[in-house]
Amino acid sequence: MDFKRRFTLSAFLTIPLLFLSESIYGFFGMELSIPYGAFFSLLLSTVIFFYGGLPFLSGLVYEVRARRPGMMTLVGFAITIAFAYSAVTVFSGEGFFLELATLIDVMLLGHWIEARSVMGASIALEGLAKLMPKHAHLIVNGDVRDVSVSDLRVGDIVLVKPGEKIPCDGVVVEGETHVDEALLTGESKPVYKGVGDRVIGGSINGDGILKVRVDRSGDETYLAQVIRLVKQAQMSKTRIQDIADKAAALLFYISLAAGVITFLYWYPVSGVYAAISRTVTVLVIACPHALGLAIPLVVALTTSITAKMGILIRDRMALELVRDIDTVVFDKTGTLTLGVLKVTKVIPYIDLDELVSLTASLELNSEHTIARAIVEYAKSIGIGLRKVEEFKSMPGRGVYGRIDGKKVYVGGWNLLKELKIPIKDDVVRELGGRGETLVFTVVDGTLAGVFALSDVIRPESYEAVKALKDMGINVYMITGDSEDVARWVAEEINIDRYFANVLPHEKAEKIKDLMRMGYRVAMVGDGVNDAPALVSAHVGIAIGAGTDVAIENASIILVGNDPRGVVKVLEIARKSYSKMIQNLWWAAGYNAIAIPMAAGVTSNLGLIIPPAIGAIIMSISDVIVALNSSTLKRYEPKIPEYMEKYILIDPVCGMEVDPNQAYGKIEYKGITIYFCSKECQEKFKRNPERYFSKLLKGGG
Repeated sequence: MDFKRRFTLSAFLTIPLLFLSESIYGFFGMELSIPYGAFFSLLLSTVIFFYGGLPFLSGLVYEVRARRPGMMTLVGFAITIAFAYSAVTVFSGEGFFLELATLIDVMLLGHWIEARSVMGASIALEGLAKLMPKHAHLIVNGDVRDVSVSDLRVGDIVLVKPGEKIPCDGVVVEGETHVDEALLTGESKPVYKGVGDRVIGGSINGDGILKVRVDRSGDETYLAQVIRLVKQAQMSKTRIQDIADKAAALLFYISLAAGVITFLYWYPVSGVYAAISRTVTVLVIACPHALGLAIPLVVALTTSITAKMGILIRDRMALELVRDIDTVVFDKTGTLTLGVLKVTKVIPYIDLDELVSLTASLELNSEHTIARAIVEYAKSIGIGLRKVEEFKSMPGRGVYGRIDGKKVYVGGWNLLKELKIPIKDDVVRELGGRGETLVFTVVDGTLAGVFALSDVIRPESYEAVKALKDMGINVYMITGDSEDVARWVAEEINIDRYFANVLPHEKAEKIKDLMRMGYRVAMVGDGVNDAPALVSAHVGIAIGAGTDVAIENASIILVGNDPRGVVKVLEIARKSYSKMIQNLWWAAGYNAIAIPMAAGVTSNLGLIIPPAIGAIIMSISDVIVALNSSTLKRYEPKIPEYMEKYILIDPVCGMEVDPNQAYGKIEYKGITIYFCSKECQEKFKRNPERYFSKLLKGGG
């Protein structure tokens, strides 16, 4: 890093200045005059000033030209004043070359440490980019050839071996496996993938072999879109950022004024040397760097961490707005529910297996979603299907057919009315009252059984609603379904209030009604039919976006289908805002105390701050802001507790290893570990437990 190089050379040149400094000998009660000592001090200080101080001098010029004076301007002024005064008084012995060099050393060291502290946010984003492998196994006319991932085109078929990273977004055309998507979507458990399922580039294949058809490559992949959105969010601004920027600009003028006042006060009292020393300290210690870091660092960390959780934040303003949300409105279908009809109850009046077999055999000939649900149910419990004769569709009523000589009808309430079959079972009436979709099977003129179907509530919805209510959030539901269905779902998961029979274009008006009542509203929907409502709310949250993250109508995107992601969004938004406020208070409080001390207010108590100590205090202030912000990393998804059978990171050097190009491999505790070199493999053999522990901790 540039600061590290400049600090190393400047610190090295400062060592001879120690031996040339008369103040050092005076401190120890010694007198020593070194020939040409002042000349060599000037020479060394000049190199340190122009080389070590260049970042601050360049920053001064840039900020002045941009008419936005700030930290670099203050530091640049401070070291220029110190150097100029020392150069002019070089032969009188009043200069402070050692203090100048030490000041620059400390400033460079502080910036280096701070850069290391804040680099985590950038590294997190770079880490996302590194998830994508560099090579892929392309299948061409039955042959497999290794190509660069950048050469893949839509429609290509790639082979993904066990333990490898999937090189593209695509659809599985052959094979089945479990895929680790932990660092992409936050899903801690491996996700099953079979033919027809979508896979995300950068996720890790388990122990199966897949053939995947590429449907997105390059900048269109999920990972590329995620990185683009994170960068976009990190570059945008919030209201609190504007406040911090204005405060930092104001602090510059306060510091400049304080420096001038300090010089004018101390010059007649203690002389020019003390006046310049304290003026330089004021300018250095008041640098508004901590204020400049307070907000961007928190946002950079938050957006990078949430991206790994499968939560994508479009801009900083959404992060700020969502913390004030007091009402969350969920779309029902596909958000709180699975969005797919499933058989939830069967009431048989004949043998259950016979009932299911007859019904499913007849429904196999229908394309209706209800028919498919019943057929899937029969398959799930292992019921065989039979041949159907004389199949006939009865629009608005159901279907008819002959099975093994029996006349079988399957349909809804209209079918029963036509066949004049009454319903006397209270259980059936209760199911109908709950909004369940009921399908009746009639065999040879007699009611043989009833199937109840409904859109199944996601198990996670119960937890999401409870967690939101525990946080003091009002939870509402909006749906185009009937009153009965809406009431049943709302009661089942304990939702406060619901809106039923709402058409897609009417949802936005319902959201606006809540906002007119004074609520701060977040709308959670699938991003398609709910687009107007997502735009109308204070914050729009698209859920279940999958690999299609380019949803223009939402401020926040949840990649997965888990509504508990809304809880995570609120938690981390509130925590990150809290960190912003803490950082601002620290930066403001530090300056309120440090500037008067630097100006010499406490000098009568014997407490005087030299320029170098002022630089240390300023740097510590920056590092405290960085460390306070970094506590947000506890929200970062942890490496899953399970371990895949194949490890693609060399545990010794931490390098990514392609199994096909690895130097060697070792089976350890049932896991295949690959190595990039002989040296790494030998080191592992000598101390396997140490390096294996690094893998378990997510290291390498």
